[in-house]
Amino acid sequence: MICALVPASDSRAAGKLVAALLTCDLPRYREAHKAFVKALVLKGYDQSNVEVITQTPNPDLISWSNSVRKFSAIGADVIVAYGTSAALAALRESHDIPVVYADVYGPVETGVAKSMASSGRNAAGISSKVPLVTLIKTAMGLKPIRSLGVVCASREEGAQVQLKEARRIAAQAGITLVEANLSSAAGFDAALASLFASRVDCIYVTECTSGGRNFEKIVHRASDLKIPVISQMPGAAHRGATISLEADPVEQGQVAADYVARILGGKKPSQLPVVTPKRVDLIVNMKAAKSIDLNVPFPVLTAATRVLK
Repeated sequence: MICALVPASDSRAAGKLVAALLTCDLPRYREAHKAFVKALVLKGYDQSNVEVITQTPNPDLISWSNSVRKFSAIGADVIVAYGTSAALAALRESHDIPVVYADVYGPVETGVAKSMASSGRNAAGISSKVPLVTLIKTAMGLKPIRSLGVVCASREEGAQVQLKEARRIAAQAGITLVEANLSSAAGFDAALASLFASRVDCIYVTECTSGGRNFEKIVHRASDLKIPVISQMPGAAHRGATISLEADPVEQGQVAADYVARILGGKKPSQLPVVTPKRVDLIVNMKAAKSIDLNVPFPVLTAATRVLK
């Protein structure tokens, strides 16, 4: 369902139409979009001269594509896409409408951008990529990791980039990976059961949609088996991860607003570089660690930028 901040009949006569697409209904995307709207107002684009509409469809390729087609049909001036899947759908389906993306893990690796200097197309935005090696090494400081479970989805490009990085790091560290593909809701429980049956030492949840929507369920089951959960998803620590490395959703939304303002002011997206996140937190969740009988060593605490008690 499309939700508008102001009636289309009022705003279209006065100014521009900005259409926002969320990959799925997750707190990280809602928080980024809230920051986007607020920052856009501060840049002079409020209800008097711009209409912002949002759509959060079912998390599948057909629904994302249909949303973008609707935006094109109603004459959107800019499309804002939150998440890798939404960004790729927007680029596939909108040919003449500029796309501004946020919370895209590895824009170059996923094909959203041709380089960090320029997307090389009618798009610009901010990456949410943070170093996975830092997250895994911090987890290894918490407890020995001989096997690492990875929750991913084969149909989602961002999750696949993270999986490839995990494979490379695991190979270098002598860690065995156990992969759980959560591409379909129907196979979620079976894939998760298989992962837990393998008795991994730690579980890494990629940015995949199923992992995000079922994060608390994964944490709960892992906690029963005394297995720590780690992730790079924004908000993961507050949702129960023992350790997380998170890009700030507010910064993601603010940068998207800055780029939309520039584009509405006449700047070409291809002239704008991909922004790398500056506000990044390594978070240690002491409560989660205690619940699985883990003592957090001092070096892990000192490495953290935030500690949840």
